[in-house]
Amino acid sequence: MPYKLSATLAAHTADVRAVVSPTDGLIISASRDATAIAWARTSQSSGFSQTAVLRPGSRYINAVAYMPPTPDAPQGYAVTGGQDTVINIFSLENTNGEPNFSLIDHKDNVCALHTGPDGTLISGSWDCTAKVWKDFRLAYDLIGHQQSVWTVLCIDDRQFLTGSADCSIKLWNQQKNVRTYPGHTQAVRGLALITDIGFASCSNDSEIRIWTMEGDTVHTLTGHTSFVYSISVLPNGDIVSGGEDRTVRIWRDGECAQTIVHPAISVWTVSTMPNGDIVSGCSDGSVRIFSAAESRWAPETQLQSYDEQVAAQAISLEAAGIRKEDLPGAEALSQPGTKPGEVKMIRRGEIIESHQWDSANYSWQKIGEVVGAAPSGKKTTYKGKEYDYVFDVDVQDGVPPFKLPYNVTENPYNAAQRFLQAHDLPMTYIDEVVKFIEKNTAGATIGPANVAYSDPFTGASRYQPPPRATGSGTSDFMDPFTGTSRYRAASNPVPKTPAATLPVRNPLYFRQANVSAMQSKLYQFDQSLRNEISTSSYSMYPQELNLIDESFVYLTQAVAHPLSPPATPLNASHVDAIIQVLERWPAGPLFPLMDLSRLIIGFCPDAYADPAVRSRLITALFKAAEWNEPWSQPLPRQRETNTLFLVRAFANMLQEGTSLGDGKWVVELLNKLGEGPYAFLSKGTRVAMATVLLNLSCIGLREPLSDELWNLLIGVDLSLLADEKEEAEAAYRALVALGNIAYMAKEQQRPLDGSQLDMVLQIIANLSSVFPQDRFTEVTRQIAPLL
Repeated sequence: MPYKLSATLAAHTADVRAVVSPTDGLIISASRDATAIAWARTSQSSGFSQTAVLRPGSRYINAVAYMPPTPDAPQGYAVTGGQDTVINIFSLENTNGEPNFSLIDHKDNVCALHTGPDGTLISGSWDCTAKVWKDFRLAYDLIGHQQSVWTVLCIDDRQFLTGSADCSIKLWNQQKNVRTYPGHTQAVRGLALITDIGFASCSNDSEIRIWTMEGDTVHTLTGHTSFVYSISVLPNGDIVSGGEDRTVRIWRDGECAQTIVHPAISVWTVSTMPNGDIVSGCSDGSVRIFSAAESRWAPETQLQSYDEQVAAQAISLEAAGIRKEDLPGAEALSQPGTKPGEVKMIRRGEIIESHQWDSANYSWQKIGEVVGAAPSGKKTTYKGKEYDYVFDVDVQDGVPPFKLPYNVTENPYNAAQRFLQAHDLPMTYIDEVVKFIEKNTAGATIGPANVAYSDPFTGASRYQPPPRATGSGTSDFMDPFTGTSRYRAASNPVPKTPAATLPVRNPLYFRQANVSAMQSKLYQFDQSLRNEISTSSYSMYPQELNLIDESFVYLTQAVAHPLSPPATPLNASHVDAIIQVLERWPAGPLFPLMDLSRLIIGFCPDAYADPAVRSRLITALFKAAEWNEPWSQPLPRQRETNTLFLVRAFANMLQEGTSLGDGKWVVELLNKLGEGPYAFLSKGTRVAMATVLLNLSCIGLREPLSDELWNLLIGVDLSLLADEKEEAEAAYRALVALGNIAYMAKEQQRPLDGSQLDMVLQIIANLSSVFPQDRFTEVTRQIAPLL
C-alpha cells in the first residue's frame, strides 16, 4: 500500500527542526520556537495529543533525542540541544518544564543528538566537535572534523559515526578516529544504521549513500533535487529521506518507490516508527505522520485537504528554467510517468501547473501552480537578475541603504543569509532580516501565513563569509550544471565605486572566491566524467590532478591572506594543466575550472608570463566560454557563467605589474572581446568588461600605449558608454577609464581626433539623463577641462 497522511500535529509556531519516534505511541518534536513537545497516541487510531511542552530556554532548539527508561524515569527522557550550547535532559514523567540534567561543554550551537540502547548519548556541534556522554557525564571528545558536525550516530557504547560540513564521515572507537569515509561533495547532514550492511548518509549534494563499515559504497541514491537534510530506516529496510525540495522519499532496493510532496519549503527532519509509519517535521511548523496501513490513514476529507494544500503551492517559472510557450497542454497527463517523483509542467489556459508522478497510485498529482511574475505583476532587476522585491535597508545613519533582493518563492532565510554575507554584516542579524522580509511581503509568501521559515544551513560558509576583495564581482550564481548546488561563483556583489579623483591609477581585481566549494565542485564533475564509460577519457590525469591540487592549496592561502601569499608560487606547469583540461572537457562542467583560471591569473601573473603560455591560455578560455559560437538570448546558464569568468579573468590579467610589450596580444584580446554582442552579456559581465578597459587605462598612465592599442581602447570604451543604459557600475567604470584617457591625451600630448572628441562630448551630455548620480556628475566635471 502507498503511504498516505495519517495525522497532522499543529502546535509549533516555527520550523520543526527535529523529530524522534522511538515507539508507536510517542513522538518528540523540537522547533525554532524554542520548545520541544512530547506527543502521545490517544488510541489505536492515528490521533496524537500533547503530553508535555518543554522549554529549556529562549533560543532555538535544533536537535532532539530519546533516552530509554530508567528506574528514575519510567517513561524515558527527552534530550534537546540548540543555540544556547546546552544539552538539556527532561524526564517525561516531569511536566513542569525544568530539566533533570544539563550538560555544558559545547562552545557553539548543538545541532545533532543521538542515543544508544544503553543510554549513551552523542552530540554534534558547530564548534567542530562531537562529544560522547555516559551517565550524564562527558566520556569522550571526538576531535578531528574541520567544520561543523551536523549529524551523529551511536552504534554501540564504544563505536560512533559523525558527519560534517567538511564533507566527510568519520568512524570512532571511543575517542580514536579509526576510519574516514570520503565521497560526499557537500556537507553531510544525516546518518542511519542499516542492519547487515552498514549505514546510510545524506548530504547537501542531494545524494544518499549506502556504505559498508569497511568504506565501500553499496548504492548511491539520486532523486532529490536539492539538499537532503535527514534520513531514517524503516523496519523492513526501506530508507526514508527528507530535504529542501519539500519531499519525503521512500527508497526500496536502490530505487525511489514513493515521493510525498509537502506543503512547505523545507522538510527538515524525518523519523520512522516501529510500526512502519513515517514522521516528518517541516518549515511550516507542522509534524506529520504518514502510514502505509489503510486503517491509520486520515479521513478522506483530510486527505483531500492535504492534496489541495500541496497543489496550492507556488513555484517559480524562472527557477524551473522553462518557457511558457514550450509547455504541452493537459493532454500530456494522459501519458504515465517513467519514474516515481517525475515532474511534468503543463499549460492550462494562462495557468501553468506542476504535476508529479505518483507511482504508488499510478496517477499524476498536482503539486503546485507555477508563477512567473511578481505579486505586483512586475519584476525588479537587480545585479542582472529579476526579483519580486528589492528593498532598501538602512543599516547606519549617513550611509546609503543596502539593497535586499527577494523572490516570494525562495526561503526568507536564504535571502537574509545572502544579504548579510554580501554586505559583511554579522549573522546575528539574520532573524531581524527575516522578520523584515516577512513583514514587507505579507500575503505573498508560499505556504501557510505567519510561519517563520528557516535557512538551509549550508555549513561553515554560512558563518564565515568570504573576505571582500579589492574589486568585487557581480551577483552570485547557483550551480548552472545541476541547478541545485549552493556553490556560488562569487558571494559578494560589486561594491558601488565611489566618485573618483582623476587620474585613477590602481586597477580593480576579481579575486574573491570560495575556494573549497570551487574545489569540491571541480572534483565532483571530474568524478562524474570518470564514472561514465562514454566520458571517462575526459577525466583528469594523475599529473593534472596533482598540479590542480597544488593550485587549490596555494589559492586557499592567497585568498585568505591576499597581502602575504604563499612563498612558493605557481608556475607554467600549473597553468598548462588547466589549459589541457579546458581544451578537453565539455562546456557544462567547466565553470569551476574557469573560476580557478580567474584566480590563478589574478594571484600568479608570473605563471603565465611567457607569451606562448599566455596565448594558449587566452585561446583556451575563449573556447571554453563558447565565445565564437552563435549568440542568442537568453544565454544558457552555463554559457553565461563561463562568459562572466572569462571577462573577469581578462580584467585580472591587466594588473598593476603587467607589461604590455608591443601590445599586440592586448589588441587581439580587445578585438576578440569586441566580437561579442554587448546586448547579450549579463550585467555582471558588462561590469567585468568595463573593468578590463579601466585596468588597461591604468596601465596606459605609466606605460604609453601603441597607437593601435590607444585608438582601440578609445573606440571600445566610447562604444560601451554609448550602449550601456542600465548597469550603472559598468557605465561608471567605463567613464573613469574615459577620464584616464582624457588625462593621458593631455599629459602625453596625443590629443583625440575630431570624431573621437565629438563622440566624447555627446556621450558626456547624454550621461546626465541616463545616470544622474552624483559620482557621474563629479567625474564628467573633471573630464571637461582635460578636453
